[in-house]
Amino acid sequence: MKVNLLPDWIKNWYLNLIRPVINFFIKYNLNPNHFTTLGLILSIPVAILFANGYLRLAGALMLLGGTFDIIDGKVARATNRVTKFGALYDSTLDRYSEVMIFFGLVYYFIIEWNKTGSSADLITAVGVAVAIGGSVMTSYVRARAEGLGLECKVGIMQRSERVVFIAFGAIFHHVTLIIAIAVVAVLANITAVQRLYHIWSTEREKGAQSISEPN
Repeated sequence: MKVNLLPDWIKNWYLNLIRPVINFFIKYNLNPNHFTTLGLILSIPVAILFANGYLRLAGALMLLGGTFDIIDGKVARATNRVTKFGALYDSTLDRYSEVMIFFGLVYYFIIEWNKTGSSADLITAVGVAVAIGGSVMTSYVRARAEGLGLECKVGIMQRSERVVFIAFGAIFHHVTLIIAIAVVAVLANITAVQRLYHIWSTEREKGAQSISEPN
């Protein structure tokens, strides 16, 4: 059974909300790589704000950066600018953006631990490191699979879910941010395993079909 952490109606609602903005950029035939670059640039102040404890502002800017990640793909497809380099550029900058933001979070929780001595903050800092590993491996497994000619878009915690969970967790409260990081740390790594299993089962099915086909 497929589980969607972000229901389709929420995704469709948000897409309809930003549709006028997307159509405006399409109208003027803007380069989609510009939005990818803007997403990376925005991740720098997001990381700095997180590191300095401005959680709500950091969360809001993180959502804006995630919106640019949506816009670049929509503009690329609408203006017939879908290229292999564009896909590589987008994927590479997304990883840099995530890692920078997670580093900002690690710094914040270590500082909080030094201030309060709270074990929850120290454990969360470790959790952020685990989330980094899961996020990178989720993307790596997909990229490696696609490099082998296999489609691999499955998984419970993809980039959009990671952005929404961390951003809204930060916007609401310090505690909800801790919970969001724990969820991402666990589910991002589960997603990497899901993708490995998906490729294994796909290859197994192909092998079974080739054996059952008459010569």
